[in-house]
Amino acid sequence: MNKFFILSFLFLSSTFIFGQNNKSKTTETVKPFVLGVIDEIQSKELGENRILNIYLPEGYNPKDAEKYPVIYLLDGSANEDFIHISGLVQFNSFEWINQVPKSIVVGIATVDRRRDFTFPTTLEKDKKRFPTTGHSDKFIAFIEKELQPFIDKKYKTTSSKTIIGQSLGGLLQTEILFKKPFLFNKYVIVSPSLWWDNGSLLNQDSEIFLEKFSQHTEIYIAVGKEGLTPTEIPRVMEVDANLLAEKVKASKSKNIKVYFDYFPAENHGTILHPAVANSFKFFYPQSKE
Repeated sequence: MNKFFILSFLFLSSTFIFGQNNKSKTTETVKPFVLGVIDEIQSKELGENRILNIYLPEGYNPKDAEKYPVIYLLDGSANEDFIHISGLVQFNSFEWINQVPKSIVVGIATVDRRRDFTFPTTLEKDKKRFPTTGHSDKFIAFIEKELQPFIDKKYKTTSSKTIIGQSLGGLLQTEILFKKPFLFNKYVIVSPSLWWDNGSLLNQDSEIFLEKFSQHTEIYIAVGKEGLTPTEIPRVMEVDANLLAEKVKASKSKNIKVYFDYFPAENHGTILHPAVANSFKFFYPQSKE
């Protein structure tokens, strides 16, 4: 009887150990799912290091001669818009979709949106409510003098540069479009916070309105059913976005192309994804057979 218990114990023990070994082997085969790479750039303009989330298209090889357009994404942290926008780019570049050329996505991880995306306001209440605001000039200098040269040097890029942003990001894009239009040739401006500083940016003049403006530039502006802005003087998001579209459409340059998109079924929180998908149809129209 004792021998029976001893043999039974040994059998169960070996089965348990074998099972544990198999479990360990199974666990060892688990690998992380890699969507892109995390890069970092030291910025003298901003006085800090900035994290970049980079999506590289399928087949990307730094040793190949092939180069790719670059899509710069504001609010590009992993817990913001990087993952779902990169997914849109990947989906639309599938060869059976073929809506968008294979592209590199550069997600600029957020540190302080109000600081980076806004110009100085003349409203004392907003200065007190948001004390870090008003340094978009430094962020734009970072993009121009540091970020774009860094990406062009390290990755296989073409001259095609798109920028995507929403809300305060849309405000920043509008400022870039008016003040430094050559930085990008495609703008995806979604629900721009043009209410900032009582809408003063809508009165900004720019070289893009002149007949001699020569850079081919495409601007996609989208807004949902979003209503009143957080300002003392009532403003409406839809109205401001439409005013921006009409202002840019009035450009005398033949190289400016504008498309205004209204999403009555979307709000400020849901509009970005469908708007970006629609912008690709605007930038890369497919011929109907």
